Amino acid sequence: MEHLMTRQLDLILRDGGAEYDWKAELEVVPKYLDQKGKTWLAEILEDLGGNGSMPLLEKLKFDFKIGRFFILWDEEIHFNRYRLITLRSSLYTDFNFIFSEGLKRLCRTYEKEALKSGMNSRVWAGPPIARNVFGEASEPGDFSGNGAIGWKLLAYNDAQLDLQTRIHGYKLIRLSPFETIMTGGSLKRLDQLLVNPKEEQKQILFNWLMRKLNN
Repeated sequence: MEHLMTRQLDLILRDGGAEYDWKAELEVVPKYLDQKGKTWLAEILEDLGGNGSMPLLEKLKFDFKIGRFFILWDEEIHFNRYRLITLRSSLYTDFNFIFSEGLKRLCRTYEKEALKSGMNSRVWAGPPIARNVFGEASEPGDFSGNGAIGWKLLAYNDAQLDLQTRIHGYKLIRLSPFETIMTGGSLKRLDQLLVNPKEEQKQILFNWLMRKLNN
């Protein structure tokens, strides 16, 4: 999604001289998802309380593409108990996603931030397919019963995206508002830095992004 954070990142990458694609897409090749992959997704869906039907994404959308890397900005709504459930899947240990442990910590810490933007019924209940897979949503803010089915669908799709990116031969870098970067002698949150970065901060952010490509 295009918003202030990704627009700023676009400017930082452009000014830094990076060769990249903005608003990149990847068409899913169905045959790449083997039985092991389908089993992972089925187990994740079951852990989220799904009814067994397994909707599959046909096209993946990213904020940036640099070589064989896709970069995606995760907004606050992505950090919650349901995403934490997906990250406990053996998918993440078998494929050794380097961001998984950090994301688990953020999901445990920042669900209150997800609630600030995720109580709207359109987000809480999600699109009609969420009800087809997870049943009727609970009242906004109530995690008993089926809870936030829109959040569940988002978490399931995040896991799909992680898996599909890898089996298509790419690496995924997920950026979050809560990451911290050392600048000016102190740690600052990424979202705060991106609101109105100074020139020296833009260079720090560019170098930080480039290092991620080499990890």
